Amino acid sequence: MFKERVSQLLEEVLSINEDLFLIDFTIDAGNKINIILDGDKGVTLKNCMDVSRHIEHNLDREAEDFSLEVSSAGVSAPLRHVRQYVKNIGRKLSVRAAGETIEGKVIAATEDAVTLEWKAREPKPVGKGKVTVTKQQEIAYDDIEEAIVMITF
Repeated sequence: MFKERVSQLLEEVLSINEDLFLIDFTIDAGNKINIILDGDKGVTLKNCMDVSRHIEHNLDREAEDFSLEVSSAGVSAPLRHVRQYVKNIGRKLSVRAAGETIEGKVIAATEDAVTLEWKAREPKPVGKGKVTVTKQQEIAYDDIEEAIVMITF
């Protein structure tokens, strides 16, 4: 009953701010509520506070003791949702799929797959030496084992 009530409150507050979306939601045996959010335009401290307040103010601590932690998805956290891929169009990802790791810029993200583009050095078709070529690959989300945004400075 407690988890359903928290879930309902979470849905309510996320419907108010449609830029935010849920990455993870857990309640452990000690009633520690852990919520991880992401957003199409990022997640601010105010966003986390708004979600936290909405949930906390609508639960009765007298009836059920709990602790609540609301945070944003970390920079090094793997991508889990299609919206995260769309949000990161133009950024570089490291994607592990079928035992192979590809690093490339996200140029498209659909409901089913992400398309990466990168440059590679290949032997010239004629003569000695190598030439730089641009490669693209579409990877289905179902095939992705892990995808992480690469931070460049």
